[in-house]
Amino acid sequence: MHVYSFEKLEVWKLSMSFRKDIYRLTTKFPKDETFGLISQIKRSVSSIGACLAEGSGKITSKDKAHYTNMAYSTTLETLNHLIAAIDLNYISQRITLHAGIK
Repeated sequence: MHVYSFEKLEVWKLSMSFRKDIYRLTTKFPKDETFGLISQIKRSVSSIGACLAEGSGKITSKDKAHYTNMAYSTTLETLNHLIAAIDLNYISQRITLHAGIK
């Protein structure tokens, strides 16, 4: 099976682990958040790895940097959603994710 260049990136691997952790975490959220915060978190956390993968296919360093920046920005968006989940008492600030993020 062919391995794409982005699959070798440690940051991409971490983003996949983070996504898996977040998907597991959101199963504990209230069901009425299915189309609200859960959807927003899943969309943003999935976008992190997608941006890294898409950027790896770009030719110029400037284009690659743009997608890396987008991945970083989307990570901050995910963090913002997780802070909201803490504020709403859906999760505890003490939760430690598999990727090593607290």
